[in-house]
Amino acid sequence: MTGRPLVFVWENFGPYHVDRTEAVARANGGARPVVGLELRERSVDYSWDSASSALFKKITLSKAGERLGLLSKLGRLMSAARVAGRGDYFLCHYHYAEMFLFAIWLRLTGSRAFAMFESKFDDRPRRLWQEVIKSWLFMPYNGALYGSPRSREYLRFLGFHDRRLASGYDAVSVERIRLSSGSEIAPGGVAFSERDFVSVARLVEKKNLRVLIHAYAQYAAAVVDPRGLKLLGDGPLEAELKDLAVHLGVADKVTFRGFVQTAEVAHVLSNSLALLLPSIEEQFGLVVIEAMALGLPVVVSDNVGARDELVRSQVNGFVVEPDNVEGLARAMVALSGDEGRWAGMCRNSTELVSAGDVARFAEGVARLAGGAAPVRP
Repeated sequence: MTGRPLVFVWENFGPYHVDRTEAVARANGGARPVVGLELRERSVDYSWDSASSALFKKITLSKAGERLGLLSKLGRLMSAARVAGRGDYFLCHYHYAEMFLFAIWLRLTGSRAFAMFESKFDDRPRRLWQEVIKSWLFMPYNGALYGSPRSREYLRFLGFHDRRLASGYDAVSVERIRLSSGSEIAPGGVAFSERDFVSVARLVEKKNLRVLIHAYAQYAAAVVDPRGLKLLGDGPLEAELKDLAVHLGVADKVTFRGFVQTAEVAHVLSNSLALLLPSIEEQFGLVVIEAMALGLPVVVSDNVGARDELVRSQVNGFVVEPDNVEGLARAMVALSGDEGRWAGMCRNSTELVSAGDVARFAEGVARLAGGAAPVRP
């Protein structure tokens, strides 16, 4: 391989990042070296196992528990880039000071820098002075790979022209998820009557799990034999949410599983009725792709970025407002009591999930890095 390298920089290489980097390596066919550069051996926010692959070279900048200052972080990034060589660098964490300086250094030394971006303008209240600073942080970048159409619009607002943008950032290997589950795609596999609802989310404020538990309690009161609710994830709200389930009288139906690795997530999803993700703030929501890969309908808030291209309300799930307890409960009632409708939504999810497959990521990278793959709108 003699071409300019393709380098992908994330905080930590979890399964999703390996999916994407492998997809680029396969699509690239060996024409260009592919390198994965992770800032830390362990993720700050996620407990997943750091992963590697035979399809690309991975470089880790710091060991677990190692604390580095700004100059040390920048120095290690620059050293790794010297090893990888001049090429096309796709960077996450544009707001880190070391990443901004690294992008400038890349440009000065003959490489190109592209941002990987999934934020939306509607994620939170915006202030003009902060947006001006943010637009400055993107000045060193040649372009950006975005997650959803709302991410594209936000990047336009921040000063990027369409010709410098490509879709496909938020993607998952549909094939890996299906193989990991060890089960048939819904509506096959576990019988309709034996399936429960599932939420896969960190137990933090923005995931809106209080509203979810309130809605579940309304659902449970509305039907004769309510299905269970499984919560997969850990976080600081665990004790409070357990107390809420007790207070609402549904503690015997709500199961807190804690954090589980991605293979177990796929297994649980494959045996579930539907995914519930009513987040107040959700840049994308990769678990939506995972659920759809296994044929599940999804119930999401309209704040979830994945809904833009993947979720069609009353086709493969439901879209509700994040504060709409009654609407969320009604969606659960609808899915729980009508097997024919549920099975139809399962088939529709299977048809729509290709929009979230890692092939989209590889296409976006090829477009930005000078390949021939087309940009998808």
